[in-house]
Amino acid sequence: MSTANDVELIQKVRDAHAKLRKEIGKVIVGQNEVVDQLLMAIFCRSHALLMGVPGLAKTLMVSTLAQALELSFKRIQFTPDLMPSDITGSEVIQDDPATRQRMFKFLPGPIFANIVLADEINRTPPKTQAALLEAMQERKASIGGVDHPMKNPFFVLATQNPIEQEGTYPLPEAQLDRFLFLIKVDYPTADEEEQIMRLGTSDVKTQVNPVLNAEDIIGLQQVVRRVPVSDKVFDFAKRITRMSRPKTPEAAAFVNKWVVWGAGPRASMNLILAAKAHAVLRGSNHVAGDDVVAVASPILRHRLMLSFAAQSEGITIDEIVQKLLKAAASAVAA
Repeated sequence: MSTANDVELIQKVRDAHAKLRKEIGKVIVGQNEVVDQLLMAIFCRSHALLMGVPGLAKTLMVSTLAQALELSFKRIQFTPDLMPSDITGSEVIQDDPATRQRMFKFLPGPIFANIVLADEINRTPPKTQAALLEAMQERKASIGGVDHPMKNPFFVLATQNPIEQEGTYPLPEAQLDRFLFLIKVDYPTADEEEQIMRLGTSDVKTQVNPVLNAEDIIGLQQVVRRVPVSDKVFDFAKRITRMSRPKTPEAAAFVNKWVVWGAGPRASMNLILAAKAHAVLRGSNHVAGDDVVAVASPILRHRLMLSFAAQSEGITIDEIVQKLLKAAASAVAA
């Protein structure tokens, strides 16, 4: 890789990383790992799904991140009666004041922003979910036979509530696979919770200053793609995903018992891509095995399906991912 410009950009993001945490920390207490994973998804030109119980400031976190990145932001609250046109926009008939003829005019929906928060994405029917997912994959929306491109950069950050599933429409596995990360948002620590209480009940107004703009992000996305990866790291990432597939020659023994469905090739590619972003975020110009380890859980936790045996024994996806990492590391070292 390393042109002088690339090295300069990596140094820039390393400096910006500390500033971003400081700016976001004015509003969001803790959650540094979640913020880093959101940034990695953005630098990978990908999307992320946040999962956590209500009241953990997921919406506030995304809107604050948009301010710190100087990007346009729209929030869509998903409900059972939401229509695809409520997301993408629609054509309306208007009278031309000059010719007095009627003509169609496209009114863009909230999807046409740099960062789109799909709040509680599993609360809307599959038809509406599909309209959002088309924009995520194709980066355009087709209305009235005309393609309308998304803004660049463009990211969808969706949220799900893991405890309330009645009356919801869970995303199918094929659609979950479109998200780079499934990010778990956990409860704060005792000290963080006290800080949240003090901050949230005061009348102090905070101003979040932008650290990176759209042009910076597009440049960093290109740099991430150019970060070199050794053959050993490629082999490590490949073994992780291939060991996760039950009933195959390379499957780990515990996988055949606890996993019904393993990770596909998109997981292999995303392990490398996210590891590149992780390396850039920490200021490195090459990918190490530790970078793959750091991103493995959020990449794999929505791509593996547990068996009934695993669920009955209380085995979690994250525990299986840790076992896969150890097994793959041992295989590479052998």
